[in-house]
Amino acid sequence: VAVIAPRPGDALVEIGPGPGALTQALLAAQADGTGPLRVIELDRDLLPNLHALARPERLQVIAGDALQVDFVQLATEAGAALRVVGNLPYNISTPLLFHLLAQKDAIVDMHFMLQKEVADRLAAGPGSSAYGRLSLMVQAQARVELLFPVAPGNFRPVPKVDSAFVRLSPYRPSRLLPELLPHFSRVVSLAFAQRRKTLANNFKGVLDGAMLEALAITPSARAETLDFATFVRLAEALAQKGATS
Repeated sequence: VAVIAPRPGDALVEIGPGPGALTQALLAAQADGTGPLRVIELDRDLLPNLHALARPERLQVIAGDALQVDFVQLATEAGAALRVVGNLPYNISTPLLFHLLAQKDAIVDMHFMLQKEVADRLAAGPGSSAYGRLSLMVQAQARVELLFPVAPGNFRPVPKVDSAFVRLSPYRPSRLLPELLPHFSRVVSLAFAQRRKTLANNFKGVLDGAMLEALAITPSARAETLDFATFVRLAEALAQKGATS
């Protein structure tokens, strides 16, 4: 809660409140009368306890799957861009991140508890074994900050994995033009399709060696050695090739 730092007027949305430990702390940190904290919970058995935590004007409980929630509509209802928080179910954390980033214009920032392995991949840079498609697709759209680790002993029951708390802040303006994002996604997917293969192999039939060299990229290099700006150049080349073919 200290790193989330709720402020009066924030449109807070918590995903997966469970028994409500974080929910209660957020309610305590928010000034009364600043609008409802919204929580999204799929497990209907937990709903009565959540409803009992605060009056409806302070706590709005949304029963449903966060993967199906329209966060743009939530922001419209709140009258402000959202601050999204939560201890995410680890089995859906990646698709949920992409679902939220697709609606990033309605979001100020996101604070999430994640499996540490996923958090490391989000923040990884070139040369790291954790660096890959997830790193680039998220970093293209949001600044990633690893805030602190959370040991298994802090959970009940104790999980078999380490966790970490992260902050994602959508870029404004975006690092990529919206029309370039599909091309960026494609070159990143192709480049990391087989990590041990060279770019020339992974881009075969899409971008040839001469095109890579024209972009000052060594065809024998591997994807994990390329930085974000280089992937942007590849996306631009793919877009240009599509426009002229």
